[in-house]
Amino acid sequence: MITFDDFQKVDIRVGRIVAAELFPQARKPAYKLLIDFGELGQKKSSAQITRHYTPEELVGRQVLAVVNFPPRQIGPFMSEVLTLGVPDESGEVVLIGPGQDVPIGGRLF
Repeated sequence: MITFDDFQKVDIRVGRIVAAELFPQARKPAYKLLIDFGELGQKKSSAQITRHYTPEELVGRQVLAVVNFPPRQIGPFMSEVLTLGVPDESGEVVLIGPGQDVPIGGRLF
């Protein structure tokens, strides 16, 4: 069990994907994403979401991401945020986002 104070240390924000492209150097199929978090700026993320999404349908989509983990080197790419999703029945990632448009940069409570 963790405390509510522990949970509040994880900074989860809503952002809008502004660019998405294939990441051929990744070990598993993935995209390189550029996500706009408003006042926090634009951040890069690698996401293994190629099964359910094309780059074209990702652009403009709002997603949730952890923005206060340290950057992580994934091959030649530096991932700055962890884009959140849950596995479907076959283990493929489905993105988590708000049910309607909300201001980007908003924090999950």
